[in-house]
Amino acid sequence: MKLSRLIFTILFLFAVWVLLTGGYKDPQELVTGFLVSVVVSLFTGPLFTRRGLYHLSPKRLWGKFVYLFVFLIELVKANVDVAKRVLSPSLPINPGIVRVKTKLTEDMDKLWLANSITLTPGTMTLDIKGDELFIHWIDVKTTDVEEAGETIKGAFERHLGGE
Repeated sequence: MKLSRLIFTILFLFAVWVLLTGGYKDPQELVTGFLVSVVVSLFTGPLFTRRGLYHLSPKRLWGKFVYLFVFLIELVKANVDVAKRVLSPSLPINPGIVRVKTKLTEDMDKLWLANSITLTPGTMTLDIKGDELFIHWIDVKTTDVEEAGETIKGAFERHLGGE
C-alpha cells in the first residue's frame, strides 16, 4: 500500500474519531483513537482511497469548500420548486428516468455528485455505471443527455472536478 494512502486514511479516521467522541479533551482518548485509526487503516487502507494525500491538496480542499455553498444554494432552489408543486397541484409534473453523463473521473467525486443530486428535492440517483448516472427526475424537461445533464448536475459538477 502506498504511504500517502495510509497516511490519508489514518488522518481521516482519526478526524472522524475525534468528531464522534469529542475526545480532544482527554489525551488518553486521543492516543486510543490514533491507535485504532492506524490499525483499521492497515486493514482497510487499500479499500478506502486510491489517491491518498491528493485529496488534501489546497486546490481540492478549496473546491470542496466552494462546493458546499453551491450545494446549499441549489438545495434551497430545489426546495422552493418542490414546495410550489406541492402547494399548487395544478402545476404539471412529468416524472421519468434520465441518463446523465459526467466528466468526473474520481469515484469519490461521482459519489459526491450522486448524493448531492439525491439530496436535492425532485431528483434521485438510481445508479452509476462508468461515466453515466441514472436519475429519477420529478419534471423531465428533456431526454437529451447533454441538456438534461446540464440542468441536473451543471452547478455541482463544475465545482467537484477540482482538477
